[in-house]
Amino acid sequence: MSRIETRLAELGVTLPDAPAPAANYVPFVQVGDLVHISGQISQNAAGLIKGRLGDDMEVAAGAEAAKSCAISLLAQLKKACDGDLNRVVRAVKLVGFVNSTADFVDQPKVINGASDFMVAALGDAGRHARSAVSAASLPLGVAVEIEGIFQIRTAEDHGSRR
Repeated sequence: MSRIETRLAELGVTLPDAPAPAANYVPFVQVGDLVHISGQISQNAAGLIKGRLGDDMEVAAGAEAAKSCAISLLAQLKKACDGDLNRVVRAVKLVGFVNSTADFVDQPKVINGASDFMVAALGDAGRHARSAVSAASLPLGVAVEIEGIFQIRTAEDHGSRR
């Protein structure tokens, strides 16, 4: 078990299987030591987390939806690392989209759910650059979608450090 998975267990989180893409795209692309992960929508074991901030969803529920996106990002990252999260160097950037009304202004507070979770799971390596933007709607009516960029040790580098 990796140090990250140990920390996740302490947080009461078990990574699910990485969600499959819903259309004609790949879940992640590795370029050098960077992994670009496609947008992960808010969902959990119960299904899609739907809602619109400023309408039928409160900020705290939106932050939980963002946390679910972060969990899916880590699940995709684990797959990109061939199951070895010890290869993770750091979170580089998150871009969060919040399904919200035109007058809703707390997108950063919603995306904090993902940012806070990344720091809890990865420690200082979880600190990242970030954008938090409003969207008039998101796929399938979900509340939040987040994409991410992570730095990892390449398989060659990681193998030489064992």
